Amino acid sequence: MSRERPRRATLPPSEENIKKLENVINEGNYYGAQQMYKSISARYVSAQRHSDALDILHSGACLQLKNGQVTCGSELAVIYVETLVKAKVPYGDDVLDRIRKIYKTFPQIPLPQDLGEDDDMQQLNEALGAAKIHVDCCLSFLRAAIKWSAEFGAHRNGSPELHVMLAEYVYSESPELDMTRVSYHFVRGNNQKKFASALVNFMGKCYPGEDDLAIARAILMYLAMGNLRDANFLMDELKKHDLPQSDLIQFVNYLLPTLQRDALPLFNMLRTNYRSSIDREPAFKELLDDIAELFYGVQRKNPLQGMFGDIFKMMG
Repeated sequence: MSRERPRRATLPPSEENIKKLENVINEGNYYGAQQMYKSISARYVSAQRHSDALDILHSGACLQLKNGQVTCGSELAVIYVETLVKAKVPYGDDVLDRIRKIYKTFPQIPLPQDLGEDDDMQQLNEALGAAKIHVDCCLSFLRAAIKWSAEFGAHRNGSPELHVMLAEYVYSESPELDMTRVSYHFVRGNNQKKFASALVNFMGKCYPGEDDLAIARAILMYLAMGNLRDANFLMDELKKHDLPQSDLIQFVNYLLPTLQRDALPLFNMLRTNYRSSIDREPAFKELLDDIAELFYGVQRKNPLQGMFGDIFKMMG
């Protein structure tokens, strides 16, 4: 006589497990809770109850992050996005709000001030290390979310709102500020005023010679995407403040109105006349080649075309 296979226990509503796991977190058993979040949510996914799994993972990510468990919280946040992909959840405001809630829960690490003694330097090194971990964890989560959004209904470059979140976090929290990465995401975002504010703030604290490079890079990145409107808007916002006086800024000021006209000879003349300024950053030539192709249909001659474009893509 054959035995019947035991039936799988019916999974309870997600709220029951969310409350149970919250109690484990409140007891301070973060590692134990982490394993339970992962295993319990996986059961719901296996049962095709993706909505319940997403509720559990979202709750877990937020709770772990609120308790300063950044590695655990970001792991659950990434699994949350992976579950969105498995469930083929379309991009929309409701999911974007949930992703934003996780993002806003990532803690900030204030760096110690008025340092002097060796103990203070050790404290600073520890804070810098913690900040780097926070940034890496948040980047992993937001990159995954951007990739999901591009695949399931947002802009082909990914959700503009998510790009702004990533740019903001890198700018405000990264111990080693990378303005190229910040600009890469801001130009794919939808908040030019925040971008302008970040650039103005950067100009007030960067090394000499970095300010005009950051401005030119931002404008050229917009233009290399064919976005003359936002390039002009950003420049107008920046002009409300004291801009650095340099040949590179002069070049950008001449370039913007040139691109509004069918003026390829003038475009080429500007590149020739300001070559020494443009050569200060190798990526500018690549961006200007993109601009020439987009605005004037100029075909590339360089066999290494796209080299810097590929580098920029790696930042996504």
